Amino acid sequence: MKWQGRRRSSNVEDRRGQSSSGQGIGGFNPSLLMPLIRILFSKVGLFIVGAFLVISLVMGKNPLSLISQFLSGGPIQTESSTSYEPTAKDEELADFSATILANTEDVWNKLLDNYREPTLVLFTGSVSSACGSASSSTGPFYCPGDEKLYLDLSFFDDMERQLNAPGDFAQAYVIAHEVGHHIQKIMGTTAKMERLRGQVSQTEYNKYSVRLELQADFLAGVWAHYSQEMTRMMESGDLEEALNAANAIGDDRLQKQSSGRVVPDSFTHGTSAQRMRWFKKGFDTGDLSQGDTFSATSL
Repeated sequence: MKWQGRRRSSNVEDRRGQSSSGQGIGGFNPSLLMPLIRILFSKVGLFIVGAFLVISLVMGKNPLSLISQFLSGGPIQTESSTSYEPTAKDEELADFSATILANTEDVWNKLLDNYREPTLVLFTGSVSSACGSASSSTGPFYCPGDEKLYLDLSFFDDMERQLNAPGDFAQAYVIAHEVGHHIQKIMGTTAKMERLRGQVSQTEYNKYSVRLELQADFLAGVWAHYSQEMTRMMESGDLEEALNAANAIGDDRLQKQSSGRVVPDSFTHGTSAQRMRWFKKGFDTGDLSQGDTFSATSL
């Protein structure tokens, strides 16, 4: 894949070397207003408020959010620096990821009017997002709450060593898939999925989840189609790398490897064959109208 020397996205937030703990802090809870007022007007309250003001200055957090979290009994979200020292390979992967993100920006700005560019967050170990906290074991994910993609670059090593899915275009497919989830947020598909929660059984919701993930694979294929038209970055064997990666992360294959058995009702991402098929369909056609996995009678 010929990616070196190309534009890198500025929509990258580098949190490598920071560790997070606790749950994400949401907005201020109005139900805590009266308890907060009582504390503010007590002698003890003056000390507590002063302490939280100092903490908020150090952490760069909203002091009201910290106080409300304290009152609700929940853990306070913190981030601390570690002794992380990126290797030359880490830095190359960071440059690569920023370059691929830039390429997705170029493609989707061309295909969609008023496209909102997502942010890529690079992290190590664990990270906090608007969707909550996650560890590296979660794998790459997109959070619709803050429209950010989260990636621990060590996942690319896992792809090569544990999943037998090496290659830079395989890595590009992973990023493009998460951007595909961002496209679904823009198109309103994600909101429709959220409305289904609690309205259908878990087994039925899993089936919808599979269709959501397969559509993201399709959108990754559409990106690859237009990226190749615009930049000619792909080289011989690149398409095979992406298809191999799609095959490696199919629900059936992963379940077979981990437990020796396959439970279709628990699938949330689709089988290896389905993931390859929808990525290839997006790549071959480049036609967004052919990516309605929710209406497809056969996946």
